[in-house]
Amino acid sequence: MTSLIRHITIDSADPYALARFWAQALNGTLADDDLPGDPEASVTSATATLLFVRVDDRKSVKNRVHLDLQPQDRSRDEEVERLLSLGATLHGDHRKPDGTGWVTLYDPEGNEFCVERSAAERAGH
Repeated sequence: MTSLIRHITIDSADPYALARFWAQALNGTLADDDLPGDPEASVTSATATLLFVRVDDRKSVKNRVHLDLQPQDRSRDEEVERLLSLGATLHGDHRKPDGTGWVTLYDPEGNEFCVERSAAERAGH
């Protein structure tokens, strides 16, 4: 038998706060036993489980691995605006005049992630 990915682990200064951002971003839920100040917190969404663990080192360089989000019920541009309102910040805008491309954002602790076009946008609807 092969291995399965149980969860994606992200180092963070404040696991609970960062997990709250990602729970909102992914329409996920925090584990019932996660509380502010805990050394780890997890978020379960429809497509992934993210585990946030406290580390003392601050992020200092670009991520080697990042998440690519694809909106399900809104456009890429609407999703970017929603994520910015939740506390993300703009890192790079790679949208093209023909509607293709993506947007790179930072989460509240500076981890890069991308927002791609929705499936409907890719299909040309």
